[in-house]
Amino acid sequence: MRPKVKVNCWEFMSCGRHPGGKHVFEHGVCPASLETSVNGMNGGTNGGRCCWTIAGTFCFGEVQGTFAQKIKNCMDCSFFWSVADEEDDFTIHLSVLRE
Repeated sequence: MRPKVKVNCWEFMSCGRHPGGKHVFEHGVCPASLETSVNGMNGGTNGGRCCWTIAGTFCFGEVQGTFAQKIKNCMDCSFFWSVADEEDDFTIHLSVLRE
């Protein structure tokens, strides 16, 4: 049995804001795709599977702020709940929010 491939937020949402993505020119590169300090968290690349912890992501058609400002929107996001369902030990990873 092959392990399930874990997709990053930019793949799940097809936003095109990852390096080389189709919407980088108009919206810029998403901070989640660049944040290396959380690389591997929940099996993702950079912040791709913990995007809710990364300030400045472009979700729901607008730039999101800090974790405290955006978590309500994240709780309405199908990707957030997809990761929560896929991960046996899912947490919001408060340790990365100290910065």
